[in-house]
Amino acid sequence: MPIPKPPGGLLFDLDGTFADTAPDLAYALNQTLAHFGRSALPFEQIRPVVSHGGVALIKLGFGLTPEDAAYPPRREHLLQVYQDNLARHTTLFDGIEAVIDASEAAGIPWGIVTNKPGWLTDPLMAALGLTARAGAIVSGDTCARAKPHPDPVLHACRLLGVPPQQCVYVGDARRDIQAGQAAGTATVGATFGYLMDDEDPADWQADALIDHASELLPLLALDSADRYVG
Repeated sequence: MPIPKPPGGLLFDLDGTFADTAPDLAYALNQTLAHFGRSALPFEQIRPVVSHGGVALIKLGFGLTPEDAAYPPRREHLLQVYQDNLARHTTLFDGIEAVIDASEAAGIPWGIVTNKPGWLTDPLMAALGLTARAGAIVSGDTCARAKPHPDPVLHACRLLGVPPQQCVYVGDARRDIQAGQAAGTATVGATFGYLMDDEDPADWQADALIDHASELLPLLALDSADRYVG
């Protein structure tokens, strides 16, 4: 669908799109591997898996799935370490701050739609100092169904007070684009996110792809926050 320029609302996936959480999640996985007698994995091997959550990280590190008896204690340890180290090295992706500054200057509300559980999302957004600025923070357990179901995106649009057709959802995974499309928003694929080696973002059929967050400024007709001042 055509991308509204400028949009009425702007939504972001969290991990791999809005915030670079991979360093802290890699730390949590390697601490868990050490705790259970395994060798650490290189960051380059962990990074592409981060957007797929704890299930994928435990599978990467231990070859286990939720059906395995050894899975629950390892996942619990991973999540505990991560909860205790949410913002050691996590930062916004380069260009994101400029985008939300320009969005706010233009009076365009923005928010987060993530599959991360609220008990991790909320303290992370607080640690980044962005809780009060976000018009919507929708986590994986906010609605009954998580992405790729459209419910979380639709809920975020309601919180922003903007119809889905006037919103843009930016994400770094196929499920993000699927959720946005099903909700009726325009979609932008973030190719700078956590992509698997065999993953081709062109296959997502997003309305646009960006290689850097700053590309959102011209794409959404938010070229500079200065133009909205005075």
